[in-house]
Amino acid sequence: MEVTFLLNGETICVTAQPTMTLLDWLRIERGLCGTKEGCNEGDCGACTVMVTDAAGARSLNACILLLPQLHGKAVRTVEGINGPYGALHPVQQAMIDHHGSQCGFCTPGFIAAMATAHLTGRTDHDDVLAGNLCRCTGYAPIIRAAKAAEDAPVPNWMHDSPPAVEPVPYAPETLNELAALYAANPDATLVAGATDVGLWVTKRLHDLAQVVFLHRCADLRQVVVSDEVIHLGAGVTMAEVLEVMREHHASYTELIRRYGSDQVRNAATIGGNIANGSPIGDNPPALIALGATLHLRHGEAVREIPIEDFFLEYGKQDRRAGELVTGVTLPRHAPHLRCYKISKRFDQDISALCGCFNIAVVDGVVTSARIAFGGMAGIPARASHVEAALTGQPWTRATVDQAAQYFDDDFTPMSDMRASAAYRLQTARNLLHRYFAHSQGHITDVLEVSA
Repeated sequence: MEVTFLLNGETICVTAQPTMTLLDWLRIERGLCGTKEGCNEGDCGACTVMVTDAAGARSLNACILLLPQLHGKAVRTVEGINGPYGALHPVQQAMIDHHGSQCGFCTPGFIAAMATAHLTGRTDHDDVLAGNLCRCTGYAPIIRAAKAAEDAPVPNWMHDSPPAVEPVPYAPETLNELAALYAANPDATLVAGATDVGLWVTKRLHDLAQVVFLHRCADLRQVVVSDEVIHLGAGVTMAEVLEVMREHHASYTELIRRYGSDQVRNAATIGGNIANGSPIGDNPPALIALGATLHLRHGEAVREIPIEDFFLEYGKQDRRAGELVTGVTLPRHAPHLRCYKISKRFDQDISALCGCFNIAVVDGVVTSARIAFGGMAGIPARASHVEAALTGQPWTRATVDQAAQYFDDDFTPMSDMRASAAYRLQTARNLLHRYFAHSQGHITDVLEVSA
């Protein structure tokens, strides 16, 4: 595959294997070893680089970023963050001044993430750096350094203009082209953000024979907000979903804020999180609770289904060969939606379970209930027995106590390294009680509750 991109200000044209990661190419082919390999799965942030395209600059994990995804983009590694003749970037100087580095292994990734935030004017440093792990310095001096650099001017060498490139067959630029290509090659692997597929390469050592990249398909990146609904194209990144949801669904927003890290959200797409059918993906429970509609396309044929009908059983979805997810539509207004992610770490962790509740109460009586969970079965699924036990009943503690017992009829969860089956069932019951407590005006947010 022919790939053209900008690297630290230099135009690069290279023939790349579809599964060559940017990290391996930088270190092996270019000798740029400042970008480090830590976890090699997008978890530690040691490999963070800055990538710029028409949508602006963002931080990404080079270890699970496949080289063909860079066609038409600009990349800055830590070697390109300092300026001519060794001039330091403000965040580099601040890290020195505030003693933000000891062993230095994680420092290049921190610098890349901090420099990207500095360029884009972000000051939510705890969120920006949640995907960068440090085991020796401690985060306090690093956060102090990020704050100290906030008001410093952006160095002129940090402004990249992505190169103009010709269309390439492996990355269709319209949905019509993509649908025709995939229908004709149904065995191809579709790659959007590669936050999942990248691990197939780095951890499972898969050699993907045929790959179609989605990052240049503008039709999949559309966001349309009307009076009643929000439509998200399948290629909309989770970082972009987060910004859309801020205006409409506060609890869903908080769920997304804990989805991976900033680097992961900048790459991962909502369509990929749905299409991979993971039983522990965090988006499907929220979308099921919202009553979202999923849009699919095979060649010229399009169809739409309730999103809960997409998940059939573990590893199997209602998607024929050569059919792709093109987007999802959800209600713009859902004032009763609450989402709860239960995980061992607060930030950047896989859910032990994720529960989303959307219960409407009129004159003290439950008029409708949509409750969905991930991590409780082989697929994301509704708690239909619990919903039935609530609907038509008075919204009282007694009703909630009774309905909570029906989680045993809805789910038979497994025990694994994240949680036991008994823990998952008890926590699901507790979350219904937590939802009820919130509806009664009690503080239930773990970031607000204090002793």
